[in-house]
Amino acid sequence: MTTPISISRTAILDRIQARAKQANRPASDICLIAVSKQQPDVRIKEMLETGQSVFGENRVQEAQKRWTDTFADKRGPLELHLIGPLQTNKAADACRLFDVIQTLDREKLAKALVKVRDNEGELPRLFVQVNTGEELQKAGIIPSKLDSFIKTLRTVYGIEPEGLMCIPPAFTQYIGQHPGQAPGPHFALLNKMADANGLKNLSMGMSADFEPAIDFGATHVRVGSALFGPRL
Repeated sequence: MTTPISISRTAILDRIQARAKQANRPASDICLIAVSKQQPDVRIKEMLETGQSVFGENRVQEAQKRWTDTFADKRGPLELHLIGPLQTNKAADACRLFDVIQTLDREKLAKALVKVRDNEGELPRLFVQVNTGEELQKAGIIPSKLDSFIKTLRTVYGIEPEGLMCIPPAFTQYIGQHPGQAPGPHFALLNKMADANGLKNLSMGMSADFEPAIDFGATHVRVGSALFGPRL
């Protein structure tokens, strides 16, 4: 038997509030993003009924079907975040659908976004994704190249990102002889890089680690399975 979504959301909000208080931060500074990717419509409907208004999606095509078709009548007041990698050929579609794109991570994508801005007049709010663990299989700019990338965004493309996003390496305490990596150092690094570049927002922390992310200054936490339950 699964926990009702209304109870799950209340529990997560309570945990955010408690952790923010512990970190001497106002809970109102932390945005809960409900990660709705690959979730069935019935769960999305239940989440909408709780009053949740910020959602995160991984893929443009899946999000288009959901928010311009199935739940088109609910789209108006919602804030949609793209939290998955963005292909340049999907840039225009993403800009029309999403309020925030969190995965700007390369100059080729910046060029595509500027083309959209030139054609349509504006862009969504933007975060730069940082590959803090320098993992080959993950998107994101590596830390050593972040400062120059942000300078290029500002001076060459006229793009002003509002924050940074990261997905730390998966944390598994010990599997055989191979220890995992705790997320704290990655969150601390992201915080330091944001401060160095004058960026105020930090999207970091997911279902398993959003509480330590709050300790290190997260302004946006991306929670999926802890809210919706496992994907069907």
